[in-house]
Amino acid sequence: MSKVKLLILCSQNSARSQMAEAFFNKYGQDVLEVYSAGLEPTTVNPYAVRVMAESGVDISGQRSKSVKEFLGKQSFGYVVAVCKQAESRCPVIFPGVSVVLSWPFDDPADAAGTEADKLQIFRWVRDDIEAKVKAWVTDYRQAQQA
Repeated sequence: MSKVKLLILCSQNSARSQMAEAFFNKYGQDVLEVYSAGLEPTTVNPYAVRVMAESGVDISGQRSKSVKEFLGKQSFGYVVAVCKQAESRCPVIFPGVSVVLSWPFDDPADAAGTEADKLQIFRWVRDDIEAKVKAWVTDYRQAQQA
């Protein structure tokens, strides 16, 4: 079975999409070819790197990428928008995508407070993303086998 290409799209490709990319690779690398990109990429958020390392996933080597790296060069079976801004612009950016999934997670980069407070928010979002990705990959595998 050939792998289906999946793009995770977010506004900055700094936290949510980076975590989702890592979890899709962890749980679905045998059936998915996974990419992530941002509408206005910045850098990978150090809190995202830290909380992912706590869960045993190293994203320190990942980088923020622009959707422009993929436009006209890649076609995707799935695009997963992990923020509202990306979701609203997705049909314009990637016309003809087979399936667009809307998974608008809270932006942990908006967290205020102490470092401990910020880390806790990043952990909650990380855990939400992992659960959603893990369930989706399981369902995807079952559908492919049916």
